[in-house]
Amino acid sequence: MKKIMFLLFSLTFLLTACEGDPGPPGPPGLNGQNGVNFVGQSFERTVNFTNANGYFADIEIPLDIELLESDMVLVYRLVGVDNDGFDFWRPLPETAYTDDGGEFQYNFDHNFDFVDIYLYAPPSFDLGSIPEINRIDQIFRIVILPVDFINSNNIDINNFNDVVQYVQ
Repeated sequence: MKKIMFLLFSLTFLLTACEGDPGPPGPPGLNGQNGVNFVGQSFERTVNFTNANGYFADIEIPLDIELLESDMVLVYRLVGVDNDGFDFWRPLPETAYTDDGGEFQYNFDHNFDFVDIYLYAPPSFDLGSIPEINRIDQIFRIVILPVDFINSNNIDINNFNDVVQYVQ
C-alpha cells in the first residue's frame, strides 16, 4: 500500500505544472511580413521576336528555382528607364499600338518547366511590320511567388514595385 501511495504522490508531483514569470517576447516577423516566411524568385531573359522563331520564345525555368504547382508566375517587360535611372516594367499581357492604328499583344503561357512569351495579333495583322525596337532585344523578368502569400497580403501584381519588394 505504501508503494501505491508513493507512486500516486510521485505522479501527482510530476504532473503538476510550475508557473513563473513569462519569458521575453519572441522576435518580430520577417521583414514586416507578419511572420510569413517565403521566398519569391525571379530571373530575366532577353528575347528576339522574329519570323524565324514564329514571334515566340520558349524559356526554361532555371533548375535552381523551386516551382510548386500552386505558385503564381508573373511576367514583366522592361519598357524603359525613368529620369532617376530606375527600370520601368509593365505586366503581361500588354497591348501595344502601332503608328498606323494596328495593335498587338505581348503575352505568355507557362507550365511547370517553361514560360512561353509570344507576340499575338489578329490574323490580318503582319507581326513582321512591328518595328524592331518593339521586337528585338526585349527584356522580360519572370517572377515566381507563392500564391498563398499573394492572397494573404493583398499585393497588386500589376504593380512591379509592389511585387519585387517580396522577391529575393
